[in-house]
Amino acid sequence: MAYQGFTQEYLGIPAVTRAYTTACVLTTAAVQLEFITPFQLYFNPDLIFRKFQIWRLITNFLFFGPLGFSFFFNMIFLYRYCRMLEEGSFRGRTADFVFMFLFGGFLMTLFGLFASLFFLGQAFTIMLVYVWSRRNPYIRMNFFGLLNFQAPFLPWVLMGFSLLLGNSIIIDLLGIAVGHIYYFLEDVFPNQPGGKKLLLTPGFLKLVFDTPEEDPNYNPLPEDQWGQGRESAVL
Repeated sequence: MAYQGFTQEYLGIPAVTRAYTTACVLTTAAVQLEFITPFQLYFNPDLIFRKFQIWRLITNFLFFGPLGFSFFFNMIFLYRYCRMLEEGSFRGRTADFVFMFLFGGFLMTLFGLFASLFFLGQAFTIMLVYVWSRRNPYIRMNFFGLLNFQAPFLPWVLMGFSLLLGNSIIIDLLGIAVGHIYYFLEDVFPNQPGGKKLLLTPGFLKLVFDTPEEDPNYNPLPEDQWGQGRESAVL
């Protein structure tokens, strides 16, 4: 019964969130069990373009370090905000969500070509958090029960927390920058005088991922009811 309950709960996770978080957990497990090493996963332009180790373009987004506080912290945020985006503003628009993944990953990879960044998963998580926070500006957040703030400040609070832990904030800044570029091109610029939608999801993605059915009885998550002054705990 417990196994069936777990399976049902797991299959209830939206497809993109389920696939990405599962890939991250399995990659970390494979490293912990020494089936592979981080040296086979990290972003290395020379090995990618000269040795044709193309998988590194993907695996550098899947490894968040060894099991520990940092790994679980990142997994919680990745799962939480990826799922809220997919079930909220991207509900019924899986192709658009996948396209955001591809767009964000592409920009981060371009930056990685000119900087010594080996793993970009944390930056990707911050990008998801940033987009969610800007689309839910009136949500009140609570960080570890110590700090209260509005949702748009969440990425900056996480960056400050990362700084307190002694980590470099370059990754966090990259995630914020890419998240802002996506948010501006998708949500801001099209609504400006003379603006237009520049990020157009390719038709083949819509053909593969989007389904025509929509549940008429669906009620949006509290976090995605825009304009509501609700409160949400970060952790």
